Amino acid sequence: HLTPEILLHLITPECRLFNARLTAELENLFKNDPFWGFYWPGGQALRSFLICDRFILEHPDLIKGKSLLDVGSGCGATSIAALKKNAKYAIANDIDEAAVCSVLVNAQLNSIDLHKLFVSSRNLIGSPVEEEVICIGDLFYDEEIADILFPWLDKLADAGKTILIGDPGRHGLSTTRMRFLTKLAAYELTANCCIENKGFKNVFVWKFR
Repeated sequence: HLTPEILLHLITPECRLFNARLTAELENLFKNDPFWGFYWPGGQALRSFLICDRFILEHPDLIKGKSLLDVGSGCGATSIAALKKNAKYAIANDIDEAAVCSVLVNAQLNSIDLHKLFVSSRNLIGSPVEEEVICIGDLFYDEEIADILFPWLDKLADAGKTILIGDPGRHGLSTTRMRFLTKLAAYELTANCCIENKGFKNVFVWKFR
């Protein structure tokens, strides 16, 4: 993946679970599909951007000393990257409780100060946000979720929040919606990642408005 400097517990082809048959035992183990076990391209882009992108190196105050909300956090890599770049604190938010658990495990793997990392399994979309920076990776997978996200993000932008979106260009980011986005970075996906993500070859980080 794009950020080998971040250690993560993931479900990979080398993992027995990757090819496991769906059994009653697995259904009991996972209440929802384990999306948090995969390193999705939009998330990889956000982590690459936060860790080592030239833009961040030239504008360190975008993250340093700021509070951050990681929406749809999955494995928690964006929150981990933000804390590595001296964010004030980060909230990893995912409605899957298993994802929230994976965030804490991955944070410990990367020696993150757990006093600065908070987790939440509440659905925060549409709610007021106190944090200064909002990161969203790979959530624009269809029109329905985009219709929910965009009005919320619009209000947050009006309130002065910095909103960063990582995505390879899925259906939810229509031409009309792209007018609200400013591209900050672009990355070429690895060959394996292209295969796993339906042929997307590049992934981007955008700033909302």
